[in-house]
Amino acid sequence: MAATRSTNKKPAAAKAASKPAKKTTAISEKYTKTAILAEIAQNTDLSKKQVDAVLNELGDLIERHIKKRGCGEFTLPGLLKIKAVKKPAQPARKNVPNPFRPGEFMDIPKKPASTRVKVLPLKKLKEFAQ
Repeated sequence: MAATRSTNKKPAAAKAASKPAKKTTAISEKYTKTAILAEIAQNTDLSKKQVDAVLNELGDLIERHIKKRGCGEFTLPGLLKIKAVKKPAQPARKNVPNPFRPGEFMDIPKKPASTRVKVLPLKKLKEFAQ
């Protein structure tokens, strides 16, 4: 006694027509900052100054997340995740086997603690490269 369900799904053509088509052609030469600002301004109907202000504010926002007392992580949704990774200090080591010259020993100096910035691509960015 299976009941049939009617689904009111839009056809694929109607879905595609509702969204404006995006430019997906490959760009063969690397853009400069000016070219990036001009392209975004042209595609979004914003002025170059407004686009520049948005990009500068994005940089400031990332800096505030990554700073010493910040949360240490910033995500640009769908594209990338930026993390501040704390590396602990490494003590000095003496008489360590030299991996490049078997049979010899070497001394490794100590390394202070440091913070590294790690940028991880997210799903959408990985798909762009395919």
